[in-house]
Amino acid sequence: MTRTRPVLGAVLATVLAVSGCGLGGTASPGPANTTRIPELAPGQQVSIVFESYNYGMAGAWTDTFDALLAEFGERYPNITVTARKPQGNSPNPATDTISSIQNQLVAGAPPDVAQLGFSDLDFTVRQLGAAPLDLLVGRDEVDRAFDGARHPYAPRARTLDDWDGHTYGMPFVFSTPVLYFNASLFTAAGLDPERPPTTWAEAATAAARIAERTGRGGIYLDCLTKSAMDWCFQSLVRSNGGRVISPDRRTLTYAEDPAVEVTRMARDLVTSGAMPVLNQKQGYEAFARGEESYTRIARDIGYLPLRTGLLGEPGALAEWAAADPLLAPNVAQLATMEPWVSMPGDNYLQVRDGMMEAVEAIVFQGSDPRSTLAAAQAAGTALLPAS
Repeated sequence: MTRTRPVLGAVLATVLAVSGCGLGGTASPGPANTTRIPELAPGQQVSIVFESYNYGMAGAWTDTFDALLAEFGERYPNITVTARKPQGNSPNPATDTISSIQNQLVAGAPPDVAQLGFSDLDFTVRQLGAAPLDLLVGRDEVDRAFDGARHPYAPRARTLDDWDGHTYGMPFVFSTPVLYFNASLFTAAGLDPERPPTTWAEAATAAARIAERTGRGGIYLDCLTKSAMDWCFQSLVRSNGGRVISPDRRTLTYAEDPAVEVTRMARDLVTSGAMPVLNQKQGYEAFARGEESYTRIARDIGYLPLRTGLLGEPGALAEWAAADPLLAPNVAQLATMEPWVSMPGDNYLQVRDGMMEAVEAIVFQGSDPRSTLAAAQAAGTALLPAS
């Protein structure tokens, strides 16, 4: 298997100007019914509800958002922003975003702005009635926001939220898969922390030695459970030369060799004792205990900067970028990044969840990779739209 290709586990802030009845194929307003937002009068008071799954995550994420919103409030005292997490109690709040918005649509009180994953874009546009930004505020204003005062968005980021010729959101935060290693455990296992693994085969060997010599978990991949969703799994499959769905989004392909090989590799890590059987929440907690400062990692590495010019500006991010060697390879991936592919149709969540349930069964329950993925793919194909 080759090294991981970056697939955006990103989210987008999509303006949702919807009515309480925008479900079941009657989404409103959509492009045809979107009117331009009028300019605010001086001192005009406005209230906005912003729904973000980062508010469901304690620590650095929520603290950072609170600070940004406080600064926004100082700059625009006439605009009141109420931030909240999605309704629901999933271990990963990001999995509650769509159901939360749907429930609020039915109640007639959806959020004005929502943080959604790229994989939700198809459904958000077609069924939730998201309003295009280029029609709400004008194409010139959208381009001006992407260009910025001095530092524009990374070029490949500008069109990731485009759908049928309209821009429905602006990329808000980006993540790409990163494999951290614990230098202390490497040393304790007789490994050289200055020469970390560069292939999955090397990672498996190192993980087995760590487990054998220290009694600790050797490796954990947070890509292989239903609660983790499929952004990272898509990346692993793409890096192995495959896809989970065809480029035209008409045919599921996650029962083909590249995906089978990924799940077999991960299953072998578990059966060999190199990777512990943990759910996503347990994996996060174990990682936090194994690092001196989980908060620092979340804050200082965290999401990728969308305006990469800031990395070279003194007083902005230049000093931070120069001091952090872990940032450079992640930023380099912005030039070759690919989107988190959205499954088509109204049943897209069932298609995605069925795939990830199969992956989880293979990796952590020892199911056969090929037959399990084939069965899930057949079930998922039956849920795809007819055209």
